[in-house]
Amino acid sequence: MEYSFDVKKITEELVDWIRTWMKNNGNDKTKVVIGVSGGKDSSTVSALLVKALGKDRVVGVMMPNGRQKDISDSKKLIEHLGIQHFTVNINKAYKGLQKAFIEAGVAESGSKAADDAFTPGFRTNTPARLRMATLYGVGAMIGNCRVVNTCNLSEDLVGYSTFYGDSAGDFAPINKLTTEEVVQIGDWLGLPHELTHKAPSDGMCGKTDEDNLGFTYHEINEIARRGIKGPNYDKIIQKYNWNIFKVRIIDLPCYRPELPLNFEI
Repeated sequence: MEYSFDVKKITEELVDWIRTWMKNNGNDKTKVVIGVSGGKDSSTVSALLVKALGKDRVVGVMMPNGRQKDISDSKKLIEHLGIQHFTVNINKAYKGLQKAFIEAGVAESGSKAADDAFTPGFRTNTPARLRMATLYGVGAMIGNCRVVNTCNLSEDLVGYSTFYGDSAGDFAPINKLTTEEVVQIGDWLGLPHELTHKAPSDGMCGKTDEDNLGFTYHEINEIARRGIKGPNYDKIIQKYNWNIFKVRIIDLPCYRPELPLNFEI
């Protein structure tokens, strides 16, 4: 299949898919809860939800872990869409869990800095899992809510998400769309350029996703949609083979576009 991306058609199909899924898995008062980071994925999905359901049924949640330097981007998205929102700082929960690990003897308390007692995997993935617990907690408090996953295809193909963290949720509208396709949809929906074209980052380590991965999302996308092998092809395939079990275990309901995909999922 030759690759061609019709942003108008795909966006309309996505909006229809969201409406249908919500109709089949809720009622006309069911709300959606979404974590708002200020990046392209959460911004684009939030805009799709507003278009599909109306802004009164969309609840955005900002979840800094202490101080978040770019939280103004999250606020800009919320103001742009006019959606209900909450800010839940997860830092006390994160620090409380660290303290509990030290008290239980899982981590040693003799380190010069508290974080030094914890592995990079703990420091990176635990906040993501706390954020997902927070979204479900907000949904439980509001009642009659569905939690939205905002992961995209490019991330999933190389395992760049936290298992049972940001990879969880009730449904995943953009799960089978690449980073570049998500940007096109966000632009089509009229989102602020600085949000849709913001360099993707986990917001924790000070580096972009692509810095951490060692290759670009564009190179992943070229393999996925066009079958073009770039200089990091072997590295990408290695990450795909190592991480694809995550996607196969957490196989959320998602919109599936009629587009070529040169990976087996």
